[in-house]
Amino acid sequence: RHAATLTDAAAIAVLVFVAALLQATVIVGLDVLGGTPDLLLLTLIGIALLRGAVTGAVAGFFAGLLLDVLTLDTLGVSSLILALAGYWTGRYGETTGRGRAHAPLLAVVVVTILVAIFGYGLHFLIAEEVSARRVLETILPSIGLNLLLAAPVFALCRRLLPPFDVSERTAEVQVVG
Repeated sequence: RHAATLTDAAAIAVLVFVAALLQATVIVGLDVLGGTPDLLLLTLIGIALLRGAVTGAVAGFFAGLLLDVLTLDTLGVSSLILALAGYWTGRYGETTGRGRAHAPLLAVVVVTILVAIFGYGLHFLIAEEVSARRVLETILPSIGLNLLLAAPVFALCRRLLPPFDVSERTAEVQVVG
């Protein structure tokens, strides 16, 4: 179990690093039908659905930190947004989303919307110049592009982070009453 955890950590680090690097260098300049795909967010969703809330939050924090450093944005903003996205996606995967075919695509739609809205609100709160119109104009094309890229990104995540054996899985929380 300890070796598998180290292997997982290395695979997650590689996935996050490559996705952040591609997001900051190649994808940031893409504008397809008014939207931009978010490869880093998709990678984080894949990791969180496969490994849970805590791993999703930690991966999201470091993914955001790396993205902020690479893009020279306000340090910590992306970390907060992606840590929350990773945590809640992981919780969804641990509870209601486990084993459902539509879970990854539903997570992509919901998390893309929430990240855009929360990102706008957070930038507004720290008095950075943001445009609500821009967020609203780009959200539908971004969701579409994220949905198109979701299958290959999730397939890569599943390949590098194979599912646990049933015997290794942690027990689910059961509601009593």
